[in-house]
Amino acid sequence: MTLDVGPTWSPPAGLQKVGRVSWILLAAVCVVASVGFALLYSAAGGSMEPWAGTQMARFGFGFALMACVAFVPIWFWRGLSIPIYAIGLVLLVLVETVGETGMGAQRWIDLGFIRLQPSELVKIALILLLADLYGRADAASLSWPMRIAVPAALIAIPAALAVRQPDLGTAVLILLCGGAMMFLSGIRLYNFVAVGVLSAAALLTVFESKGKDWQLLSDYQFRRIEIFIDPEKDPLGAGYHITQSKIALGSGGLHGRGFLKGTQNQLQFLPERHTDFVFTLLAEEFGLIWGLILLSVYGVIVATCVFESLRFRDRFCTLLVLGLAATFFLHFAVNLAMVTGLVPVVGLPLPLVSYGGSAMLTLMFSFGLVQSAIIHARR
Repeated sequence: MTLDVGPTWSPPAGLQKVGRVSWILLAAVCVVASVGFALLYSAAGGSMEPWAGTQMARFGFGFALMACVAFVPIWFWRGLSIPIYAIGLVLLVLVETVGETGMGAQRWIDLGFIRLQPSELVKIALILLLADLYGRADAASLSWPMRIAVPAALIAIPAALAVRQPDLGTAVLILLCGGAMMFLSGIRLYNFVAVGVLSAAALLTVFESKGKDWQLLSDYQFRRIEIFIDPEKDPLGAGYHITQSKIALGSGGLHGRGFLKGTQNQLQFLPERHTDFVFTLLAEEFGLIWGLILLSVYGVIVATCVFESLRFRDRFCTLLVLGLAATFFLHFAVNLAMVTGLVPVVGLPLPLVSYGGSAMLTLMFSFGLVQSAIIHARR
C-alpha cells in the first residue's frame, strides 16, 4: 500500500534538487568507472584504442543520461513502468529475427551508433514494473496465489526469451532479480521453499535431457557445466578460460605485478580480458589489495542504496531502490564467482568496469532512477 505523501509535501526544485543528490553514490560510481578505464587501457597493451577511449565516451553519455533521469520526478518513471517493460519484451522478440550473433549467441540489435543488448534493459524494466506493482498491493494479500502468479509470469517471460538466444546467464539473473523483488515485497517464505523444490526438480530434468531429442540446453552449455566441475578435463579447450583466469588471479599475489606488467594480460593468455574476465586483469597487475578495494567501493554503492531506501516513506521508492541495489550486487557477485571458478562461466560483465555499451548505459539509467528517488521521494 502506497503511503500518502500529504498535501504539505511539494517536490524540490532548482538548487534543492542538486542539494539532495547522493554525492557518495555519485563518487563511488565514478571511481569504479575510472578503474575500468585503466584496466581497459592495460588490456589493449597501453593504448586508448580500441576499448578505453570508447568506454570513456560511453560513460560520459551515460553520466548525462543519469543526470537527466535523476532530475525528472520518480513518479514520471513509475508511470512509464509498463511501456518500458513492453519495449524491452518487443526488443527481445526482435532479437530473434534481426538480432546480431556474437560469441555463439544472438543477443544484440545493431542501432548504428550502438549494439543494444535488450536483455540488459529488461532487467531494469522488470525491477521498475515489480516495484510499481508491489507498491500498490495490499501487503496482507501478497502471498495469495493470483498475487504470485502475475509477477511470476512477468519474470518468466523475459527469462524464457533470454534462454532462446541462448543466454542462460542473463536468464538466471532475471530470475534471481525477480525473486529478490518478490522476497523484498514481503511474500511468505514457504513460497520460496516451494520454488526451491521445483527448481531442483527442473534442474534434474535438464540434466536428464542431455543427449535426448528434447534436450533443454545447448551442447556448449552442458560443456560449461562439465568444465566447471573439472577444468582439467579440457585445459586447452572449454576449460581454457577458467584455467588462465586462476593463473592470473594467483600470479598477482598481494601487491600485483605492476601496471602493464601482467604476463597473462600482456602476452594475451587471458581470454576476454576486456569483458567478462577483467577482474583477473586487476588481480594480476594490482594484486589482492586493490581487488578488495574495488569490492569495498562496490559495497559502498550497495550500502548507500540500502541506507537511502530505508529513509523513504513511499513503498514504491523503497522497493525500487532496494531492487536495483540487489540487481547491481548480483551482477558483480556472479561475475566474481565466475572468474574464481565458484560457478560455471555464464558470460556476465563486471558492472561499470567491463567493456560494453548496453551494460554501461542501462547501469547509468538505473543509477539515475536511484538518484531520482533520493531527490524526489518524501523522507
